[in-house]
Amino acid sequence: MLFRETETAALEALLFVAKDPLTAERLAGIMELAAEDVQEILEDLRQRYASSSSGLMLIESNEGFKLGTKSALARYIEILYKQPVQTLSGAALEVLSIIAYKQPVTRGEVDFLRGVQSDRALATLVDRKLVKEAGRKDGPGRPILYATTEQFLSHFGLASLKDLPPLTTETDENE
Repeated sequence: MLFRETETAALEALLFVAKDPLTAERLAGIMELAAEDVQEILEDLRQRYASSSSGLMLIESNEGFKLGTKSALARYIEILYKQPVQTLSGAALEVLSIIAYKQPVTRGEVDFLRGVQSDRALATLVDRKLVKEAGRKDGPGRPILYATTEQFLSHFGLASLKDLPPLTTETDENE
């Protein structure tokens, strides 16, 4: 496909105004283009935004594509909105890590791995939409299963769970 300024601008506008990520197929349908053409435009945008002169980036997630700001510029956006940075407690980060690597997992399983109760930390993660209920486990009491959300991926700049760093254990570090 030859470079098409109008189609590129239209795709960029759609990604800018969309509340949720848009799949290439959905973009192709809206723009009445072939999916391959949309993929080419997306790749052109990805390369354009990779430049250090751009504050935007094309984010690809399991649900599609969206525009976002580069994490290196977050401090400027925080100043604009004057929102205090909300950090997660050590307990919440520990619970989030367990859920990210073991999901879907029950609160009881998280408690067992941590050796302490995780109610508060889990509630914080659900409130911040980093973790969601992902069904119920078969068995006594049918406990709730928890998994990470798209917000989790976005918050940590991950395209998918495959981008999580590999787990290391204390024995790995001592070798």
